[in-house]
Amino acid sequence: MGGSPNLDLLRFLVLILLSHAHTYAVAETTTGTATTCPMDFSYVLRIPWNRSLCQNFQPPDENDNTNTTSKPQCCQSLLSLFGVAVAQHLKETSLFRLPNLATSISCLRDYQSKLNSVSLANNLVSYCLDPLQFVRKPNICARIESLQDWVARLGKSTSLDTACKSDLTDSTACDGCVRAGYKVQSMLLSIDGNQTHATNCFYFAILYAAGIVNEFGPESDGAVSCILGLELNSRVGSASKAHSALVFGLTGAGVALLVMFSLLGLYFWYDKKWRRKKNSGFGFDLDEQQGSRPKLRPNTGSIWFKIQDLEKATNNFSQKNFIGRGGFGFVYKGTLSDGTVVAIKRVIESDFQGAAEFCNEVEIISNLKHRNLVPLRGCCVIDDDDGNNDERGNQRYLVYDYMSNGNLDDHLFPSSGNQIGKEPLSWPQRKSIIFDVAKGLAYLHYGVKPAIYHRDIKGTNILLDADMRARVADFGLVKQSKEGQSHLTTRVAGTHGYLAPEYALYGQLTEKSDVYSFGVVVLEIMCGRKALDLSSGGSPRALLITDWAWSLVKAGKVEEALDASLLRCGDSSNSNPKGIMERFVLVGILCAHVMVALRPTILVALKMLEGDIEVPPIPDRPMPLGHPSFHADGNNFSISPALSGDQKYFLETCLGKH
Repeated sequence: MGGSPNLDLLRFLVLILLSHAHTYAVAETTTGTATTCPMDFSYVLRIPWNRSLCQNFQPPDENDNTNTTSKPQCCQSLLSLFGVAVAQHLKETSLFRLPNLATSISCLRDYQSKLNSVSLANNLVSYCLDPLQFVRKPNICARIESLQDWVARLGKSTSLDTACKSDLTDSTACDGCVRAGYKVQSMLLSIDGNQTHATNCFYFAILYAAGIVNEFGPESDGAVSCILGLELNSRVGSASKAHSALVFGLTGAGVALLVMFSLLGLYFWYDKKWRRKKNSGFGFDLDEQQGSRPKLRPNTGSIWFKIQDLEKATNNFSQKNFIGRGGFGFVYKGTLSDGTVVAIKRVIESDFQGAAEFCNEVEIISNLKHRNLVPLRGCCVIDDDDGNNDERGNQRYLVYDYMSNGNLDDHLFPSSGNQIGKEPLSWPQRKSIIFDVAKGLAYLHYGVKPAIYHRDIKGTNILLDADMRARVADFGLVKQSKEGQSHLTTRVAGTHGYLAPEYALYGQLTEKSDVYSFGVVVLEIMCGRKALDLSSGGSPRALLITDWAWSLVKAGKVEEALDASLLRCGDSSNSNPKGIMERFVLVGILCAHVMVALRPTILVALKMLEGDIEVPPIPDRPMPLGHPSFHADGNNFSISPALSGDQKYFLETCLGKH
């Protein structure tokens, strides 16, 4: 699904398809009969999909083992485009897949014919897609083959039926649909009981959302770009014609509407005047400000921005200014009228429902001042009940200082597009970043009363300023804890691979939950490996960095866990750089221990990193070493039993008091 797609899952799906690419040619020769395809691919010529990834791509020969970066991207586009026909087929027949292999081959042949008509290579389909993937099978996801099976497993209505129904070209609506897709996938996996069916269950959720739920149909821009994740070219010409027709049609009704709007204007003016009196003691000036200058709010250094100022700063939130998806929303780069460069986040998800509760929380965040936290400059709240006569609806924005060096994840794991000219982080830089993050967390845990638990410490939430100093971001939009108590929540925020087991399984949130995530980040920085690698060695099994590093430490091979670039360029001015690096790895493993009671607090971890106190021997972990997914060579692991084992076992071992 689009919006902010799960790249690891998509990459995993493409690898599965490519590993079976030869099946197409074999199956075509064995059928020997011409079968009519029940699907129409004329939409390939109508939909303005971006063909640039495939135009200059020529699939290699079968004997060519060269790994081409563009290959997965082109093949993923073709798979998404083919999904339009499959979703339409589901809508017409109530079947998620094609009846047999011969039909699948026939459809892929017709599909290739349409691609030929737009001057693409004549062997793209046989190279990228496997006909077996689209054939009905009895047990690929909760034994679902038809809509009747879907309803029998999930009921007549799911979260997809409400979240994916409307126009998904709106980014907020799209994000809600994406979240619903992953929720339904989890439900299907729970019913199925086989985690290896995750891809197929996700595939079924996509088809159901595009073919059955979305009221605009599988060919609509929203369904194609959001649900199926296909990049589209802009429809500038057609949009202009539609706009002209709309203006022409509305001209006749203009006179009648003028009288209506005049009356509504008087009503909103009176209502707004009444609300101004009602909100006079709220602590914020919610009235529309005069002039273009932003207004300082009482008792804080933050600013109450007008939406017009933010739209101007970001060129109306243009895609050119889109930085990326952050925690709780989308982030844009903007330049204020005084020339200040800022990062503007449009909040689409938080624990706060009302504008008043959100503003109170912003007031708290505004007073958090620390060298290792991203400063909040101000906010903007649009409430469709405040009499603005504005079609934007309820929207919330946060304005932060812009961090010119991006996030930590981009430096540790640069993508192919931004790898050029980027040197690996040096040992002094990594050491400084780890200390900065620890100090930022220590302030949130102990420098604020009541304490703030971050809940989503990860590389993308650690930003780097112009001096490569680390600052923790997205630390405020969570509930503050009651002093002296842990926090039990029904909503688990966070990212797989960084979540503490007791938080992921039971919602038990304490400061040690952040310590676990911090330990994972330390291991990523020191080892140069992702927290959760879903494509390690081409295996469908996931590799957790905590399992991998722990096995090397227990085998006495700590040095092998270090990033190779650190060993090549150690800090020669330090008397024992390798020993210090290994100490950081040990602290990371200890912080990410599955047992809460054995993790240090962030203050103790900081003292261990600084060398003020010794790192204790790494204790054993409550996981069965004889588990068949645990390999002694330290290279491949499935997801740790700490995240998938028996709940009673964890109740007795992991939820220790501290």
